[in-house]
Amino acid sequence: MNLIRIEPIDKHNWEEALSISLHKSQEKFVSPIIESLAWAYIKPWDEAFDPYILCRDDITFGYFFLSYTPNSTNNYWIGGFQIDKDYQTMGLGTQSLRRILEFIQETHRQCEVISLTIEKSNNHARKLYENFGFINQDKENQYGEIIYKLKLK
Repeated sequence: MNLIRIEPIDKHNWEEALSISLHKSQEKFVSPIIESLAWAYIKPWDEAFDPYILCRDDITFGYFFLSYTPNSTNNYWIGGFQIDKDYQTMGLGTQSLRRILEFIQETHRQCEVISLTIEKSNNHARKLYENFGFINQDKENQYGEIIYKLKLK
């Protein structure tokens, strides 16, 4: 099995990130990557906003960002998680989410809670996150997305 690599987006791979695309029906569920790259510069929510690509071998197949308050224990948010339409239905979403959770625990050892939001109609994402133990908080953010949390410790 080939390992999934997480690489920060920088001047060497930003075009690979922008080449990731979704099926038309999925575009409403996540913000465009170009928009979240702008957020990485602006940092609209927290003190840190780190965009990443997901790779295996020489292929870039996915994207996510981590928005957080450095050194906090409970303010870590996964966002924008997506798998390119050409690499869906191969189990890469599940493998990638597992790797993302490991990555957060490796790079932010103090993190005890990971949060994310899900569009109400995105049943596929809901099932994926619930299978990993994320719990619906029965709360919505300002955009009407459902907030989910996963306790690590």
